[in-house]
Amino acid sequence: MTGRPGPTPSRRALLGFGVAALTATGLSGTAHAAPGVPAGQAPGAAKAPGGSARRRAQSFLAAAMDAYPDHGTVRLTQSYTDQANLFSTAFTYDNALAILAHLAVRTRDGETRAVALGDALIYAQAHDPAYDDGRLRQAYNVGPYVFFDGVPQPHGFVRPDGTANVGTQFGFTGTAVGDMAWAGIALSALARRTRARRFLAAAVRIGEWIERTGRTDEPLGGYKFGVNGANEKLPFTSTEHNTDLVCLFGRLARLTGDRVWRERAARAEAFVRRMWEPTGGFFYTGTNDGVTVNKSPIPEDTQTWTHLALDSRRFARSLDWAADELAVLDHSGRRNSSVPAGQSYEGVTFSSASLVADEGKPIAEFQPKPDRNGVWFEGTAHLALAFRDRGARGDEYRARRLLDSLERAQDHLGTAQTVGGRTLPERSGIVSASSPLDTGFGFGYYPYRHTGATAWYLMAAVRANPLRA
Repeated sequence: MTGRPGPTPSRRALLGFGVAALTATGLSGTAHAAPGVPAGQAPGAAKAPGGSARRRAQSFLAAAMDAYPDHGTVRLTQSYTDQANLFSTAFTYDNALAILAHLAVRTRDGETRAVALGDALIYAQAHDPAYDDGRLRQAYNVGPYVFFDGVPQPHGFVRPDGTANVGTQFGFTGTAVGDMAWAGIALSALARRTRARRFLAAAVRIGEWIERTGRTDEPLGGYKFGVNGANEKLPFTSTEHNTDLVCLFGRLARLTGDRVWRERAARAEAFVRRMWEPTGGFFYTGTNDGVTVNKSPIPEDTQTWTHLALDSRRFARSLDWAADELAVLDHSGRRNSSVPAGQSYEGVTFSSASLVADEGKPIAEFQPKPDRNGVWFEGTAHLALAFRDRGARGDEYRARRLLDSLERAQDHLGTAQTVGGRTLPERSGIVSASSPLDTGFGFGYYPYRHTGATAWYLMAAVRANPLRA
């Protein structure tokens, strides 16, 4: 990926690799039932987000956090249900989102859980098996399992020697600036809520690691991607990552009173602004070499997160671009759809490449073929929250339609899935995608209940913007 301009790897791609208009209806138009879908199930029957749906989402986050009670009280939240075959993997990004969602719902149990997860991130930072420089890894193991090779992995999050159980089996050993930024955002939120100095100290360590590792003087500037599992710096610079840093560095400036963080936030924001395409009204994904802007694919999160972080009228059109150009309607009549008969779901997909994925070819080895109209529910929640945050005419209606789709997905998709072998509370947790979808960045999303998608839904439902500094 260092040759001609192409996709900058997403933060969600596996960093261990290199050790190594709604298609049918339009989000702003009149809803019609998809072919074979009863009219009463058509998207667009907007309603207020339900308190029961929110409580069930919270119960999923709690169950995913408590899945391994025999392996200590220092714990993280498993990211996906067992059926995803990632076993007990807990992604740092997903756990940062879980912290922010627990804080957003403003319950005593939520704050207790947020504090426990924050302390677990601090533990991982202080007990890395190889480094003592403030970094966190892409993911950790939080419970025992037997890997595909038949070798048992018997430990929880804390190994017998006291080190954090890094996710080596899948190669989740690298450190992305985006993951680190989200962890820092979550820890800074805990610092503001609890006034406990340990959370701010850990967030500052994260910020300093990013400054040392990611800062670049290349022509496009900003902060680079991070390091792979061999601790080799990666050459890419991501719009998404630098958007995250606008929030993190801005928060650190406010909490510490140190003006250096404002300079760093301005540096990250300058990169993001350079990625703006004024003619189309969207942001590009970033650069592979610090010189040339990647023109394709165009992802959803760089459109919604930029609004949430920058709150700029100049760039507000990016939400409309995402709503129009990445909108999808998934139903059982679609090729490769896994949506049950009689159901349909609207929302947005991951990127412009997702809409033209080869539906005759598996997403990856041993994976299913993609559905071009698969709904990415995490991104759909991003968009719903961004609409609510922008508050322009019609935005609340569009947000409520998306939230309705998310809540119906929680009711009906990903049934009979488990975490740590344990049955989940009924109708709890939102799948990452309605059907298998190809992101265009070398990986896919599938219909497994997901901590990240559920956390974003909760934040959208209660109007909590995690990216405002």
